[in-house]
Amino acid sequence: MSLFAALRLPREILFGAGQADAVGMVTARHGKRALVCTDARFAGTAAFERLLGALEAAGLTVSAFDAVEPDVPTGNVDASVAHARGFTPDVVVGIGGGSCLDMAKCTALLVRHGGGLADYYGEFRVPGPTLPVVAVPTTAGTGSEVTPVAVVSDESRTLKVGISSPWLIPVAAICDPDLTMTCPRGLTAIAGADALTHAIEAYTAVRRDADARLPQERVFVGKGALSDHFALLAIRLLGASLERACTDGADAAARADVMLGALAAGCAFGTAGTGAAHAVQHPVGAVTGTPHGLGVAAMLPYVMAYNRPVSVPAFADIADAFGLSPDDGSPEGKAAAAIAEVSRLFAAIGIPVDLKALGLPADRLDWTAEQAIGIDRLVKNNARPIDPTEMRRLVGAAYGGRLSAVG
Repeated sequence: MSLFAALRLPREILFGAGQADAVGMVTARHGKRALVCTDARFAGTAAFERLLGALEAAGLTVSAFDAVEPDVPTGNVDASVAHARGFTPDVVVGIGGGSCLDMAKCTALLVRHGGGLADYYGEFRVPGPTLPVVAVPTTAGTGSEVTPVAVVSDESRTLKVGISSPWLIPVAAICDPDLTMTCPRGLTAIAGADALTHAIEAYTAVRRDADARLPQERVFVGKGALSDHFALLAIRLLGASLERACTDGADAAARADVMLGALAAGCAFGTAGTGAAHAVQHPVGAVTGTPHGLGVAAMLPYVMAYNRPVSVPAFADIADAFGLSPDDGSPEGKAAAAIAEVSRLFAAIGIPVDLKALGLPADRLDWTAEQAIGIDRLVKNNARPIDPTEMRRLVGAAYGGRLSAVG
């Protein structure tokens, strides 16, 4: 097998304690009028005031849209765009969790190119550069600071949908673990579980024939040598430190590991893509209103069990990255240990163990499976092919908490 790799990332990635203080200097290289997208909670913090001060000290004229809602409803995007058009920014700064970063991407897209979000759903629908986006995450999970995707909640479709384009990648990502120190335990767990799901689904994504057209025709190209490197780095860091960060939020070393793990997971899945766990979460999240990270993490052990027949070597690598030493050190034994460890870790940090616990109604199982199988870019990226019958069986097993029924 010949080596293949593709990677699309920001022009600049800064990581480390105190790096957020550079936000003004970095942003000033990309514009003079900065729209800041954040949520009401973070807008009321001293940290936000310090970041605004850094932007203004760098000579930028700043206006804040501080009403970002979770999961980026399309109507909320309309409000941000209206605010932006009244201000006429030439650069957008997203500060906050994944929803704030995705809002910055969507606002930068619509201000530059016009139209509605639905015009850009899918892959490669963005016609050219958006306004430059500087991403400053305050949680450690989505990896949106380095990825080519923005996910929104389309109320008209009762579904979360994605816009995927290399033009959506921020020009700069500033990742300062100090900004996560006050992140509550529950959010730390959900975000970190989201990141681990990104890493595992990226590492176990399908490996495609790597002709020259692949990266030009697909945003998410499947496994590659570089995405594998970042995925295993993320698994190692998150496996070692996510539980510690949830148990003791003041553990600065654990916080740094988790944020670097989330960043590395974003570098991995932003090229490789994700799989069936994400496909199922789109309809589940739309129906239940639960956070994205909660849904993908609840699904991950079941998807791993489904993929195990074709992913034993990859799961054995994941076990090694977790530092597991099962009594049966065979690849099969390691694969089983990797699935068990993901289940254990998620239960330890409070992730629901099945879809029923997320609030999915029993009478929506068929609909969930139908919607999930229709998300082509995710289903076809899954390590093991999945058809409508198998998707219905997978969803049913995940609803009833029957891990042994998958395989």
